[in-house]
This record gives sequence, structure tokens and C-alpha cells, in this order.
Amino acid sequence: MTYPKMILFDYGHTLLHEPGFDTLRGQEALLKYVKNNKNNLSAKEINDFAQRLFSEISASRDMGFELHEWQFQRFLYEYLGIELSIPLPEAERIFWDNTSYGDIMPGADKMIDYINSRNIRSAVISNISFSGAALTERINRLLPNNRFEFIIASSEYMFRKPNRYIFELALKKAGLDASEVWFCGDNTVADIEGAANAGIFPIWYEDLTYENLWNKSYVGILPKCEHLHIHHWNELIDILENQLSNNPC
Repeated sequence: MTYPKMILFDYGHTLLHEPGFDTLRGQEALLKYVKNNKNNLSAKEINDFAQRLFSEISASRDMGFELHEWQFQRFLYEYLGIELSIPLPEAERIFWDNTSYGDIMPGADKMIDYINSRNIRSAVISNISFSGAALTERINRLLPNNRFEFIIASSEYMFRKPNRYIFELALKKAGLDASEVWFCGDNTVADIEGAANAGIFPIWYEDLTYENLWNKSYVGILPKCEHLHIHHWNELIDILENQLSNNPC
């Protein structure tokens, strides 16, 4: 394990989390922007169908391919005979912000300030169907001091972690060798084993203070690769400080 020139981060339950996540609330917020509702559907009826539809198409995500929120919304509303008065990017933002406005994971802001102070480069790779623009806006709003060089949303790049292509894309964008980069994430398969398979050293960040709605199927699954395991971002700061003191420039 060498001192990193860059650290890549997962998004959900790593840098930020989404308290009170409720898609019905998101659909209710969009109702005021409905210009035509051919079948006079309620927000609950729209949301119930959206959840069934998402479950049906999740097979493609399980195979490692991502869908885009704009595609999903376009199909959803046209199929249901609903016409919005706003463009899809705005509808996406309103839906997501009302589903959950988001919040930072404990100590993430302090950790970002620290790596910035040490001139460690940083970026994000996220498995997410929301657009890269919406994800970037959310991260910048909640972590305004970040210096992320790029934010890769799987919705924009087809592949989902743990596919090595999405990690290799990040390395190419950074112009770095895998040995010079660390990856921090909460999912033992997508993040930790995925990064390791691309030659990137993984840090398993397992916060236990907030419920992780998206990791329930991975509870008890341990990484089958070399990694470090932390529970708070202060631990990453300590690891980097120890690395620096043991290997002074």
C-alpha cells in the first residue's frame, strides 16, 4: 500500500446519504408540473407503477448495465399518458430533491478538507441512475469544498461497478496508474472487489450510524481481497497521516 496521489470515492452511503428516502414524496412534488394527465392518475398510482417498472428492469442493472433517469421518466410518463410542463432535467431534480434532499456522512467534510490540504487528488465513481449533472449538483451543494476532478455517474457511462471498465475509465481520466490510486466505498463487491480487480487499493468504509438501504443484500459478505476496513472518516485521516510520517517526501 503506497501513499496515494489520488483517492476515488463512491457516492451513496460513502460521501453522502439520503435520509427519509421516499419516491412517493418525489412524485407528489411533480404533480404540480403535470400539464396533462390523461388517465387522472394520483401520485400514489404513478409511484406504484414506477416501482414495479423499476423492479422489472433491475435485471439489466444486476447484469452490470445502467439505465438513465431521463429514459426512465420519459417512458414512465408517456406510457401513463402524462405530460409535464417542465423539461426532464428539471423534473429529475425536483423528484430527487423531494425524495430526499441528502446529507453528508459523518466527518466526510472534514476528510475532504484534509485530503485537499495534502494535495491528494480526488474524484467520484457512483452506481446511480440519476444524471451526472444532478449528482454533481448534489455533491457540490453538500460538500462545497470538494475538489473532485470528475464525477462519473454510471448512468452516463453504461457500465456499473464492479465492472473494471468504469474503474479503468477513471484511471484514464486521471492519467494515473492503478498503483497510485485508492478507492473508498461501502459496497464490498461493487466498490471493494471491483476496485481491487482493477488494481486499485480499496478502503472499505462501513458506517454503522445510518441504515444503508441499498446494501442490505450484501450484509455479511466480506471482501475477498486485500483492503483496509474503516468505520469513520477520521480513520482515513489517521491512515494517511501515518503513511506520510513513515514515508516522508
